[in-house]
Amino acid sequence: MARIARRPLLGGLAALAAAARPAGAQQAEANSTRLGALFPFTGPLALLGDEHFRGLELAAEERNVAGGLLGKPIRLVKGDAADPAQATAEAKRLMGAERALVLFGTCASPLSFAATQAAELQGVPYVELGAVADPITERGFRLLFRTAPRASEIGRIAVDAIADLLAPAWGLPPEALKIALLHEDSLYGQSVAAAEEAQLKARGLPIAEKLGYTLRSLEAAPIVQRLRGMAADVLLHVGYQNDILLLYRGLREAGWRPRMVIGAGAGYSLVDTAHAIGPEFEGTLNVDVPQFEVNDRVAPGVKPFLELYRKRYGSEPRSGHSLANYVGARAAFDAIQRANAPDRDRIRAALAATDVPEGGTANGWGIRFDEKGQNQRARPLLLQWQGGRLVAVAPAEAATAPLKAQMGAVG
Repeated sequence: MARIARRPLLGGLAALAAAARPAGAQQAEANSTRLGALFPFTGPLALLGDEHFRGLELAAEERNVAGGLLGKPIRLVKGDAADPAQATAEAKRLMGAERALVLFGTCASPLSFAATQAAELQGVPYVELGAVADPITERGFRLLFRTAPRASEIGRIAVDAIADLLAPAWGLPPEALKIALLHEDSLYGQSVAAAEEAQLKARGLPIAEKLGYTLRSLEAAPIVQRLRGMAADVLLHVGYQNDILLLYRGLREAGWRPRMVIGAGAGYSLVDTAHAIGPEFEGTLNVDVPQFEVNDRVAPGVKPFLELYRKRYGSEPRSGHSLANYVGARAAFDAIQRANAPDRDRIRAALAATDVPEGGTANGWGIRFDEKGQNQRARPLLLQWQGGRLVAVAPAEAATAPLKAQMGAVG
């Protein structure tokens, strides 16, 4: 098995920062390595989709400064995946008329599930950088590789936080807690909620309530009243940004909240979500990819990436998903370069041989794909909003602050 030497991270970032110009401006269209960038650039997930894309874009610009890919500069060809049908159509366009050698995406699980199927049927490699639903990599596809973690890992960490951290902090036996599951009903919500339910059963913790709702149609008031009526201690919620805003508005209007809300993923990581909700978001827990308040020993490249992002976009990152996409894209570009030819079978073999040790990337992940194309070294963390920042609180080696076992602003 090939073992990949880690390229100097800080040197690459410094060179890229000095270049400071978009990838698309560096080459003529006819002489480039064309890669598809399939994300939701419009619709309810546009903010998150753009943040994911920025990580891919930064990795492409870095590679172009270093000489490009397969002897040519990278050209990212964007496709807008606002819903699963559009994701399929845009994937076909990128592979067909746009002649993309490899597709990258996709941010959301329902979009990824559709687009990756189209790519597999067309015989084009697909690198999934962000979508987490387990079924995406459970279909036996040869050309699909996912650098992001799975929903099952997110669910396990969320439930373990209840049993191992919150219950002891409250001085209560875990089995005495009233735990409710609330999830949006797409592939994403179903997959994470199923993982949480399985882990609750494995830990012997009772489920007081499990509630689902149609994607982006959360009616918060009756759900909050139901949770209040059962005196829920912990709410495990899987939803997108708009759902989260509606939920917290419902909690505020009811004048009640559970002891703790534990989110799952990107909507709970967005700075825009925290700003929109305000002090009531303080203390909310989330399980997600590493963000920017994480121990340097675990994620040595976070600060250089932050500087790069600020110089390129003139703002702070909106979530750690730009970092996660940068990490995944960088590893994929290395594999494509090792293939040494625009041949899809050789690219597949190079991706499959990737072996980056844990701690060998900017956010601390390693990269090693199993036979299903899943990165076995992608590690979600337990995070908490503290003082307006999303900080790592577990595991101990990644933490920058201790967990606080309460929600809402104090004092």
